[in-house]
Amino acid sequence: MAVWYSLLDLALSRLDAETAHGMAIRALKSGLLPGDRRADPPSLATRIWGRSLPNPIGLAAGFDKNAEVADAMLAQGFGLVEIGSVTPRPQEGNPRPRLFRLPEDRGVINRMGFPGHGLEAARARLAARPRRGFVGVNIGANKDSTDRAADYVTGCVALAPYADYLVCNVSSPNTPGLRNLQGRTELAGLLKRVQDAIAAKPVPLVVKIAPDATDDDLDDIVFVCRDLKLDGIIIGNTTLSRPATLRSQRRGETGGLSGVPLTALSTEVLRKTAQRAERQFPLIGCGGIGSGADAYAKIRAGATLVQLYSAMVYEGPPLIRRIKDELAALLARDGFASVSDAIGADLTA
Repeated sequence: MAVWYSLLDLALSRLDAETAHGMAIRALKSGLLPGDRRADPPSLATRIWGRSLPNPIGLAAGFDKNAEVADAMLAQGFGLVEIGSVTPRPQEGNPRPRLFRLPEDRGVINRMGFPGHGLEAARARLAARPRRGFVGVNIGANKDSTDRAADYVTGCVALAPYADYLVCNVSSPNTPGLRNLQGRTELAGLLKRVQDAIAAKPVPLVVKIAPDATDDDLDDIVFVCRDLKLDGIIIGNTTLSRPATLRSQRRGETGGLSGVPLTALSTEVLRKTAQRAERQFPLIGCGGIGSGADAYAKIRAGATLVQLYSAMVYEGPPLIRRIKDELAALLARDGFASVSDAIGADLTA
């Protein structure tokens, strides 16, 4: 399998990033790509929201924006897959080019702006798939919406019947003003409206926040989530910051930065969030994961699950198996029988 994917990755690397991504989606939809049928190490089995998962490694939102390849990606070995962000109405997103590789830094910059086929297309695809595996649905707001909270309500109500969990994504830097919804009053109002709207179809509801959140922002966000008894927080999305160590020619592009340059920042913000949350709800660590050591660091910082995307731009699906094997080895080295035992191991008392 690794040789096959090496050849595919070589071909895709010669294309611009968004064209390559589109071709990868088409290849996965074809059903011709080999999956990974090997059993996961028993130590990686975990539970969240009453569900058992074979491993805690997830595909982050952004790869499968339109719910086209959720099952294909589960077959590659992910323990969970998150589709989206899905907006109520189809939209083009920002002008191309809007996705850039930073190969010297193992990073990616995007300014996509929630392009997608819209709610009805996603609903039709999710309704047609068999309910197997663990698939989350990430909801966003249309750029021109006059009531963005209503967009989240619309998306969550429509897709709750097909989701194992729902995500209100208020952290994208590429929709003007969206991150303003992370404020205490705005966030509380939005999440309460969504909770009330899906009460008849209770589905775990989480919020995805930015890694650029300040300590004061985290105080507000965690206060709201604890007050509303939310089911979790994803930390985090892409960053608007630019480390001085970036070397790639594209480092000055406008948009959100992901991949290796985000690793340390996202893990530190995760740690701060975990200290405030005090295990009242699960946390999902996202940002800069490219190895088992990266995943392990996030788990020790308080994450129950972790998610990745950008590293696959450079290594493809074989990365998933490598991360799982490395994580299992690190757990064994440190005497943890289960990944759940390692959650928050680095947090101060």
